[in-house]
Amino acid sequence: MTAETKLELSNVNVRIKISALWTAMLFIFAYVDLFSLYRPDFRADIEAGEISGFTINESFLLGTTAYVVIPSLMVFLSLVLPPAVSRIANIALSVVYALTIIAGAIGEWNYYILGSAIEAVLLAAITYYAWTWPREARPA
Repeated sequence: MTAETKLELSNVNVRIKISALWTAMLFIFAYVDLFSLYRPDFRADIEAGEISGFTINESFLLGTTAYVVIPSLMVFLSLVLPPAVSRIANIALSVVYALTIIAGAIGEWNYYILGSAIEAVLLAAITYYAWTWPREARPA
């Protein structure tokens, strides 16, 4: 490659990296859950009013909505919160979500385990980028 055709290596801001990781995680999260609707056993459980041992009722649906809303908001909040707050929120939430996703994959079908493993890797990357958030140089 000549100097004229060399592509510029641009640094991506940590906020954008973290926001993009939350977005990717949510896509996989949503699609893996949607794919479950192709399973006769899963549909039968829904018809019986239970999912993974939980009764489907107003409290369950409120809780699952909150569970999805939090990472959805993190897509935006990672971009606008003060750095110290964003760093702590991203570390705490990515660890909590990774643990719940791993626990939820126990005993599941292989497609679900694969999706959950990828989600856990994306959440680990969020933890890493938040943990290693660039620091401003202090004036001498």
